[in-house]
Amino acid sequence: MTISSRLAAPDNAEVPQGGDLAGQLTDFLREHGDELIEFRRDLHAHPETAFNEHRTTEKIVQRLLEADLKPRILTRGTGLWVDLGRDSGPTVALRADIDALPMDDEKDVPYRSTVPGACHACGHDVHTATVLGAGLFLAAQAEAGALPGRVRLIFQPAEETASGALEVMRDGGLSDVDRIFALHCDPRIDVGHVGLRTGPITGSCDSLAVQVSGPGGHTARPHLTVDLVYALSKIVTELPAALSRRVDPRSSLSLVWGQITAGSAFNAIPDVGVAKGTVRSLDEDAWQQAPDLIAALLTSVASAYGVEAEIDYRRGTPPTVNEATSIQMLHDAVVQMVGETAAVPTPQSLGGEDFSWYLESVPGALARLGTRIPGAVNEVDIHRPEFDVDERAIGVGVKTLAATALTALWGDGAR
Repeated sequence: MTISSRLAAPDNAEVPQGGDLAGQLTDFLREHGDELIEFRRDLHAHPETAFNEHRTTEKIVQRLLEADLKPRILTRGTGLWVDLGRDSGPTVALRADIDALPMDDEKDVPYRSTVPGACHACGHDVHTATVLGAGLFLAAQAEAGALPGRVRLIFQPAEETASGALEVMRDGGLSDVDRIFALHCDPRIDVGHVGLRTGPITGSCDSLAVQVSGPGGHTARPHLTVDLVYALSKIVTELPAALSRRVDPRSSLSLVWGQITAGSAFNAIPDVGVAKGTVRSLDEDAWQQAPDLIAALLTSVASAYGVEAEIDYRRGTPPTVNEATSIQMLHDAVVQMVGETAAVPTPQSLGGEDFSWYLESVPGALARLGTRIPGAVNEVDIHRPEFDVDERAIGVGVKTLAATALTALWGDGAR
C-alpha cells in the first residue's frame, strides 16, 4: 500500500479522507518553497562554524515558534531539537547539520558569505532548510491528525568537527527514537535525484600525529647522530604501505598524510619532526583495530632508524553504515514523491560523517541529495569555496524526508 493510500485509509478516523501526499507536498512547496530558499540564502550569507551557531539556532527557533512548536536548545547553547505529533507510537528523527566550514566564500552571488573565514561550502544550509521544510509540512499533518506517531527534528551543531552528534546524544536528542534519516548534498548527482546505498556509505575518519625525536647534528656527519628527516620520510612512506598489507583490502583502510614538518636549516639535522594525517576506513572492525595496529607498525619502522617515535591517535567517527530497511523506506518515498527514476545508486565515500554515531544506536540511513545543475560542465565539489547548489534540491529534499518519515512511521507499526 502506498503512503497516499494509507493517509486516505477509511479505517483510520483521525486521517482526513482523500489525502494525496504528493499533491499536498506540491501545494506546500508552492506556498513555502520561496521562503525555504530565502531561509537557506540567509544562512549562507551568515555562516557560523562549529559550536558558534548562535544566530543560526535563533533563526530556526524563531521559525519553529511561529509554527506553534516547542524547540529545545541544546545545553551548550547551539543546535536544537523539537518533537511534533503524538506521544504514542514510533518516533522517527530527521537530522540536519547547521555548522559551516572555516574558509572564505569565493562565489559571486548576492547571498555570498558576509563572515570572513566562514562559508557553507558543504551544503549544511541546504540540509537545514530541507529539514525545516519537511518539519513544517509534517507539523501541519500532525495538526490535522494525519501523523501516525512522532517526528523529531534534530538541528545538529558541529558536524564538521565530528562532535555535534555526540552532543545531541548526551542531551537526550536520540532518546526514544526508533529510526533516523538524513540527506547530504552531492554535487556529483543531478538535482531531482537522490543517491541511495545499503551498507557503508561514508568511512570512518580518525586523525593522528607522529612525532619523532633524536639528538640532531650536522648533515655532514649523519653517521654520528640520527638522520631524523630520513627516518621521518621512511615512516611517512612505509607506514601506509605496511598498513595496506596487514588488513583486508576490502576494508579500504587508508592512511594519508597532510602535513610534515622538520628542521629549520638546510645543513642541520633537526632533533624533532612531525607528520600529521588521517586514517579512514569503510569497515567497522578495521576501524576498531587501526590505533593499535598503526602504533605497532610505527614502533617497528622507527626502531630501524634509531629514532624515538610518539603517536597521538584521536578517534573521529566510525563508518556510516546504512540499514537495509531504512534504505528501502527512502527508496519507496523517493520513487512515489519525486519520480520513478529519481532514486539512483551512489558509491561509497571515505569522507567522514558524524551521522554514523546515531547509526551506532538506532537503525537509519543517510542519502545523497543531488544538487548539480543538469548539464553543468564545471563540477565544484563540496569543501571548496566556490561550492553552490541548484536550489531546486530543497524541494526534492522536503518531499523525500517528509514522505520517508511517514513511510517509516507506518512501517514501524504506527496505529
